[in-house]
Amino acid sequence: MKKFLLSAAALFIAALSVSADDNWDWPLYSRYEAKNAELMKNAPVDLRRVVFFGNSITEGWPSKRPEFFENNDFVGRGISGQTTYQFVLRFIEDVIKLKPALVVINAATNDVAENTCPYNEDRTFSNIVAMVQMAQANGIKVILTSTLPAAKFPWAPEIKNSSDKIASLNARIKNYAETHDIPYVDYYSSLVTGEDRALNPAYSHDGVHPNADGYVIMENLILPVIRQYIP
Repeated sequence: MKKFLLSAAALFIAALSVSADDNWDWPLYSRYEAKNAELMKNAPVDLRRVVFFGNSITEGWPSKRPEFFENNDFVGRGISGQTTYQFVLRFIEDVIKLKPALVVINAATNDVAENTCPYNEDRTFSNIVAMVQMAQANGIKVILTSTLPAAKFPWAPEIKNSSDKIASLNARIKNYAETHDIPYVDYYSSLVTGEDRALNPAYSHDGVHPNADGYVIMENLILPVIRQYIP
C-alpha cells in the first residue's frame, strides 16, 4: 500500500509539472476549492459525510434534485466533461481531504466519448481502481456504480460502438467490485432501452444526462446501499 501511495504522489507531481503556466488547472482543482474550504471550516469532522464524485452526470444531480442532497447532507463533486484521468488527479482535493465516511464513484462516460484522449478500457479501469485504492488507504468506504448507457454522444458523433464499450467496462467494474467486497450499484440496467442500448428517452433529454425522473431512479438504487454503511 505504501508503494501505491508513492506512485500516486509521483503521478500527482508529474501532472503538476506538465506546464510551467501558473494558470494551468487541467484537473480543475479550482472548481470546488472555495466550497471545500468552507465545508471543512464549518464541519471538519462528519462521520456521516458522503461524497458523490464524477462528471456532469454527478454535477447535474444536485441542481435537478436538490432535495436529495440537502435532505441527506450529501456532497456533490462532479465536473462536467471530465474523464477518469482528471478524476485521479483531483481525488485528493475533492474527496480525501474532505474526510468523508464514504464516496460514491460514477465514471467513464467521457472516457468512452474520448474527451481527453482515445479510449482505452484498461487505462480507464486502472484509473477507477486507483481511486478505490486511494480511498481505502485513507479509511474511506467506496461504492462503485455503473457507467450510464449512451448509444451516442451529441458532442462527439464520430464515436462508434459506445454501447459495446460501456457494457464491457461495466462488466469489468462489477466483477472487480464483487471480488474485492465493494458495493456495486447498477444504474445501467434500470435506464437502458432498445437494441442500441440507449439511455431511455423517458429519463433523459439528450441520451447522456439523466433528467429529474432519471435521477429519481438512481436515487432509489443508491440510497438503500448508502444506508447500509451510513445510517
